[in-house]
Amino acid sequence: MKVGVLQFFGWRDRSVPVEDVYKRSLERIRIMDQTGYDAVWLAEHHFSGYSVCPSVHLMAMHIASMTENLRIGTAVTLAAFYHPLRIAEEVALLDVLSGGRINWGAGRGFDPRELSIFDVPVEESTARFREAVEIVHASWSDERLTYKGQFHSFENVDILPKPVQKPHPPTWVAASSIGAVEWAASKGYSILMDPHSANSRIAEKLAHYNNHLATAGHSEVKRDIPTARLVALAETDSKAEAVARRGAEWTSKYIPKQALAHFRGDGKVVEPVDHYMDDVILHGSPERVIDEIQRLKETIPLEYLLLSSLSDRTFEIFTEKVLPHVLD
Repeated sequence: MKVGVLQFFGWRDRSVPVEDVYKRSLERIRIMDQTGYDAVWLAEHHFSGYSVCPSVHLMAMHIASMTENLRIGTAVTLAAFYHPLRIAEEVALLDVLSGGRINWGAGRGFDPRELSIFDVPVEESTARFREAVEIVHASWSDERLTYKGQFHSFENVDILPKPVQKPHPPTWVAASSIGAVEWAASKGYSILMDPHSANSRIAEKLAHYNNHLATAGHSEVKRDIPTARLVALAETDSKAEAVARRGAEWTSKYIPKQALAHFRGDGKVVEPVDHYMDDVILHGSPERVIDEIQRLKETIPLEYLLLSSLSDRTFEIFTEKVLPHVLD
């Protein structure tokens, strides 16, 4: 199993300077660089304290300068919000300056407020995102870009620099809905599995992805499918449950109800906190969480755990007592 970290920059207490949020997170990333984690994946969000990282590209460049071993992923670049050529240039520059350590993850986004403020009509957001991904890949692969699409058209544009990794940085797309899963499989893109879906829903989407991948003539061999799981660890199960519940309450404040329907997929109406506590958050003592990860390896199957820790102590315990038991 590979293990990466889905890094949020949550600002829960506005009385704490925002600089401390970054300082704490960056210290965690320094530890990751020396302890066997595969990659840090940076979460982009806007206009709330859920994650004060509005530019994953800027943050990735800073992280590249302070690390040596860690791969650096975007989870995700909200591609519908930007001009695609700007994305292509910035991520290629990141790849060059990091020595080829960039994983590019792209997504549409699910927050209606973000879409509205960035003036992206909800009904156009999926098409804009998909076209942006196609343009970015063409920008990296073609010597000069010529493209005619629904929203963008270019003729003989010299996109520079080109990435160090060939043919381009490995690419993932966020796939929280069945429609997104099917589109990614049809194009042969690898997928990122979200931290909000129930474990059973993750297994269902992964099986659906593999079936459609084969139907479209693409191989599933040697694909990393990072699967994000919220995790709460403590010395005892009861203490970890309290951490998990606080995390569920915090997270559920920022997830729109229509997005939660995608993450569940079963049509049931449940309280958001119950959704996270029942079948999303892995919580307990180190021994209990190790057992749960082993179970998910067999049932999902989980081959790349994308850890989203719900406390600083969770990260410390995971690194010391869980990580050595789950790494291949």
